[in-house]
Amino acid sequence: MENLEIYNAVAEVPPEAKKPIQGGRMSGKTDINPMWRIKALTEQFGPCGIGWKYEIVRFWLEHGAKDEISGFCQINLYFKNDEAWSDPVPGIGGSAFVALEKGGLYTSDECFKMALTDAISVACKALGVAANVYWDKDPTKYTGHDGQPQGQTKPQQKYISKVDQASLQCEILRTGGNVKEWIDYLVKKFQKDPPKSIDTVTPAQYEWSMKALEKSPTKQSKAVE
Repeated sequence: MENLEIYNAVAEVPPEAKKPIQGGRMSGKTDINPMWRIKALTEQFGPCGIGWKYEIVRFWLEHGAKDEISGFCQINLYFKNDEAWSDPVPGIGGSAFVALEKGGLYTSDECFKMALTDAISVACKALGVAANVYWDKDPTKYTGHDGQPQGQTKPQQKYISKVDQASLQCEILRTGGNVKEWIDYLVKKFQKDPPKSIDTVTPAQYEWSMKALEKSPTKQSKAVE
């Protein structure tokens, strides 16, 4: 199998499987129909359970700010390569279990199902599935780190977004850490501007944290089960 054979075969998402997100914090991004990923894997490797499969490593809950609770799922994805199963391709996904909405707290009974779907999409990304969609959102040498053309800047963000908060939380949990303990560590590291919670982590503290955490191996977390 050539190195880019799978990547090139699954990189392009057909128009009917894409839908632009119009509102909310994800506005401007692209929603990809999860069944298209299943179809792409099946086309490349065969039916689920025969040519590709996934195992659920665990589900867990993690408390967040303002009584919100997020649910997470960790999986290992496998595919057949010349009749032999591949090494595991890991994926961690998340979704809101208890979310603070305008009418108050809302509990989702589909939290773990959506977290599983998200975890599969993360694992698929490592194979190049929908790569062209993600590639278009990446900064290039002609743009700044915020995706804006060089010479054009947008107002500096004081704290990281909800998306970055979720990414940081997932990375902390992946390395076996605890969100509160990591915030306490940042308080000592950034004494001039210490964060009070994950909601008040600055972009600089986020960048430092992600670089530090990516060097650590995956371990069992101390999350609330």
